[in-house]
Amino acid sequence: MSDQSHIGHDLAPGEEEQHSVGTRILGYIVGLALALLLTATSFFIAGTDLVWQPSIPVALIVLAIAQMGVHLVFFLHITTGPDNTNNLLALAFGLLVVFLVVGGTVWIMAHLNANMPPMDQIMMRQ
Repeated sequence: MSDQSHIGHDLAPGEEEQHSVGTRILGYIVGLALALLLTATSFFIAGTDLVWQPSIPVALIVLAIAQMGVHLVFFLHITTGPDNTNNLLALAFGLLVVFLVVGGTVWIMAHLNANMPPMDQIMMRQ
């Protein structure tokens, strides 16, 4: 019964048992294979004429988000388990800071662009 005690547990795709080195290595290999597949697919989509041209940026964004998910689950082991609450909160806070910095920068640059006089008026002042 001790060998079969872990059968009833639910595990996320990138989450491995603590004591099993073989399972941990297998998870890294699966993650590497998925990451390489997504990368190769991105290069294929960007360089082919088989895909409708206006949909290429959307496809690349979807593949990039999928690759971020693979990295988070298989390599950083961020899952929704109860023991990963701090990791999820740290990730959410980091994303909030990045979005605030990028969004604030875009907002400031748009505001400056809207309020900046044309270049010929700047040159006449000097």
